[in-house]
Amino acid sequence: MILGLLPIPIVFVNAVNELAALVLLTGTDFVAVLPTPQIEGLADLFVRLHGQGVAVASVFWGLWRLPFGMLVIRSNFIPRVLGFLLMVASTAYLFESFAKLVLTRYAALVSELAWPLQACELAIVLWLLIVGAKLSAVGPSGQARTS
Repeated sequence: MILGLLPIPIVFVNAVNELAALVLLTGTDFVAVLPTPQIEGLADLFVRLHGQGVAVASVFWGLWRLPFGMLVIRSNFIPRVLGFLLMVASTAYLFESFAKLVLTRYAALVSELAWPLQACELAIVLWLLIVGAKLSAVGPSGQARTS
């Protein structure tokens, strides 16, 4: 649960980088003392920092899918293959985040390879929307439910 909630404050704090780029480019008075190339360079820096912040948040998005996938595999009412697909998507998120943060030279290549694997998580979303998690008519004690 914590892994799923950790990206929320990261994304909110990361929004400051987008706002900083907007403030620089809107031409406010205190920025007017800087030359235009310097303003554009600073705005570009903040946009790039925002991208790195998203990569940090994706580490936790990837880590959150691991226990979710394990729970799906262990459940009796969601197909196990969906849990394995979640774990594949988790691995793709982690590899892509690692490449963006550490191996920046290969980030574009890893992103190209990772996005189809990240799309594996859509299978459980579609399954839950279309089929849903239906409980069996027999309770845990083996007796039929009456409600």
